[in-house]
Amino acid sequence: MSPKKVREVAREIQGLRAQEALELVTLIPRKSARLIAKTLKSAIANAENNNNLSADNLVVFRAVIENGPVLKRFKAGAKGSAMPRRKKMSHLRIVLSEAATK
Repeated sequence: MSPKKVREVAREIQGLRAQEALELVTLIPRKSARLIAKTLKSAIANAENNNNLSADNLVVFRAVIENGPVLKRFKAGAKGSAMPRRKKMSHLRIVLSEAATK
């Protein structure tokens, strides 16, 4: 999945509570939303198990989508020629922080 397509969804969840972000992402009908939901669930589980944080207090501090490797392929073109195609990939990183208690 290209970084541009994933960033469109990732911008929507920054600053939201983790549970709200998860609900929002599950409503978006895109493949990139499913990938972000999977990464967000993993980040929540890591925060609970590794850092002993409550899932209710977590906020999506940052959602970083970086460029990954690019596969260079060719597609058939006109008159027997070959047209280049770049299959882009991305790295997803979601940083959660604990919400400030009031």
